[in-house]
Amino acid sequence: MRLKIVIDLSSRIVSPKKIVCVMELVSIRKITLVSGPWVSAGTKQQAGWDRFGRSFSRGRKARSMFREFRTEVETALTAGLESLDLPTGDLGIEEPPEDLAATLASSVSFRLAGELGEAPPQVAETLAETIETEPYDYLGAVETQGPYINFQTTEQYLQDTVEAAQSADYGQLASRGESVVVEHTSANPTGPVHVGRARNPILGDAVANALEMAGYDVERHYYVNDAGRQMAVFTWAYEKFDAADLDSEPARERIEYDLVRYYRKGNAYLENADEAAVEAAEAEIADILQGLEAGDEDTYERVGVVVDQVLGGMKACLARLPASFDEFVKETRFMRDGSTTELADRLKETDEAVYEDDAWQLELDGYGFEKNLVFLRSDGTSLYTTRDLAHHEWKFANFDRAVTVLGEDHKLQAGQLQATLDILGNDVSKLDDVIYSYVNLPEGKMSTRRGTGVMLDDLLDESIARAREEVETRLDDRIRDDDLGEDDIERIAHQVGIGAVRYDIVSKQPTKGITFKWDEALNFEAQSAPYIQYVHARCCGILEEADTSLDPSAIKAASLSTAEEHELIAVLARLPAVIEQAGKDLEPHRVATYTRELAEAFNGFYRSCPVLTADSTATRQSRLALVAASKHAVANSLAVLGVAAPDSM
Repeated sequence: MRLKIVIDLSSRIVSPKKIVCVMELVSIRKITLVSGPWVSAGTKQQAGWDRFGRSFSRGRKARSMFREFRTEVETALTAGLESLDLPTGDLGIEEPPEDLAATLASSVSFRLAGELGEAPPQVAETLAETIETEPYDYLGAVETQGPYINFQTTEQYLQDTVEAAQSADYGQLASRGESVVVEHTSANPTGPVHVGRARNPILGDAVANALEMAGYDVERHYYVNDAGRQMAVFTWAYEKFDAADLDSEPARERIEYDLVRYYRKGNAYLENADEAAVEAAEAEIADILQGLEAGDEDTYERVGVVVDQVLGGMKACLARLPASFDEFVKETRFMRDGSTTELADRLKETDEAVYEDDAWQLELDGYGFEKNLVFLRSDGTSLYTTRDLAHHEWKFANFDRAVTVLGEDHKLQAGQLQATLDILGNDVSKLDDVIYSYVNLPEGKMSTRRGTGVMLDDLLDESIARAREEVETRLDDRIRDDDLGEDDIERIAHQVGIGAVRYDIVSKQPTKGITFKWDEALNFEAQSAPYIQYVHARCCGILEEADTSLDPSAIKAASLSTAEEHELIAVLARLPAVIEQAGKDLEPHRVATYTRELAEAFNGFYRSCPVLTADSTATRQSRLALVAASKHAVANSLAVLGVAAPDSM
């Protein structure tokens, strides 16, 4: 059941801080803001961001000058082609190479050259002469350069971009009225989160953020495997052994590091104990599995004691990223409500079902899979995939679209699951998988804890420590007049350290393997999180020193005439379109690429265009507006990636 609570924000009496307190009191994670006097103010909470740093102000339609400009180009080019009785199917519109001085360009002349019997440059010239620009607000000059038709923007385009980007939620798109559930992380609750799995929560959180920024109604789910053999072994070991039986102290003072010792002890016992003892233990483990399958409440409670404690520790680890969830959906839910049994019965009736090797299986060779999918054991117990099928049908019943973030080792299972859902009559076009490769660490760069491997906590600790060292070495070179105390340094170290890990991982295409390199991730001078975070801090410093409120009527695009200013505005204008594409394609690395381009454009502007000492009041005000616009664009694009935007560094 979903509960809608309406809070009257017509008065300043209801502050963001009070709303957050209410949310925490009644366990509400997210609200949708309709209106309020502080919607466009400067801080994240005031700008309509929830306590997890994500936008919840999506009621109004966000303007995207770049998207509007592209629409005008498409319309004008189509009209030109029609005037020459030429086909309009493929317009060839693209963002041009760097050597083409244009906002958009068309390569349509290559397609038409054969049809017209002319060289592409001549075709481009002929077509350019037919394109009318007068009916449009943003389409300016139309020129040719070799075979390309180049489309320039107008001064109004510049003006409207800078004005739109004065909004603190610039880049947030209007609500689409479409619900999406993003399932990610879903690591088995058997111990601490391993660093090799770090890409899942980081990528999954960024995918969810991109979808939310693109206007989708997003829920973040963690699917808890609390019904498999691993949890049965864990429960048995937890009940069998005492703390005195364990071989080592916990690697950290947190519950999952404590309890994982029981799991390791149990597995060691099953490997090394004598045959009779192992047989007795296996019988007890089988009883736990049978109890879960039979719906025995006592068994559910026994397993739940272990699962909930370990999961609590894992939540604390993931909160450091931060990665948070709307719901932890337990696998046993679909056993207790009977949906797994009902689904297995339906599968038995399908043409693909066979009973072989003492198990019910599906033959999926018609879907390109040579390996059969086992969905029911001979003793009547279900498998993880069977329960996950019931889980996915539940998703389809409650959401318009489902996205699952999975490691590359689950690719076969994901394909078999989609095929089986199709056999069951589900619309599998509603399901998307984001498959990723794993993260490796350089050999010898991090120590392990008592032979337990490198955990995500270790990686984050190391990154924060290295970031702190880097921040401290730069203190004497700071030109900003705001003395940083120990608390400030610690805050910045966390923002930079965690941001470096997240950015380095999410900036790569998911299917590409990653070897994490500290010198690249924490490089303040290169294309990294600190490099981009520093742009936000610099914007904050300039605006703080200016100590003046920006008057929108004082923004004059005509005062922004340099190439560096125009380049920065051109990049700013693209943010809504980048967000839209990243959400559509489930590719947050597009936003990471954009942040690098934005940082480079801003730094070029900063080096060439004095702001506080500009030669006229009009230029100063307009450049301050450009700084404010850059601040918003950097903060919001970093928020998609889950990276903090420090006010000072």
